[in-house]
Amino acid sequence: MRRLVVAAAIIREQRVLACRRTAPPEAAGRWELPGGKVEDGESPREALEREIAEELGVRVRVEGWLDGAADIGTTHRLRAAAVTLLEDRAPRPVEHDRLRWLGATELDDVDWLEPDRPFLAQLRSLLDEGTDLPGRGASGTIEP
Repeated sequence: MRRLVVAAAIIREQRVLACRRTAPPEAAGRWELPGGKVEDGESPREALEREIAEELGVRVRVEGWLDGAADIGTTHRLRAAAVTLLEDRAPRPVEHDRLRWLGATELDDVDWLEPDRPFLAQLRSLLDEGTDLPGRGASGTIEP
């Protein structure tokens, strides 16, 4: 069974936050949605909220999970969620060397890591149309 990795599409003002990796060497200089591994005993939502606090120093709320999943090698599987910031301060990179807010027409301006690419079409649609975030409803906590 593959270990679950979760990623955050942090959306603000019809832009999504992209983060540039510094490690490992084969990923350095490429861009990703921030996130990390789900630990034992955590829900995907809890893991994503924890990872974003650790990586970017901000609190977020999961609004809904994007469609699909992507394999990372043979041992991990990536799911991505649309999230909103719960505070006004800007995210700050801890594990990345650069952050960039991208609009729908700018998503192809960066070199995304392969596992993030399957989510770009849905993100482009969300950003371009300004539609509601996926799964947003009474609870806003749909799990993958």
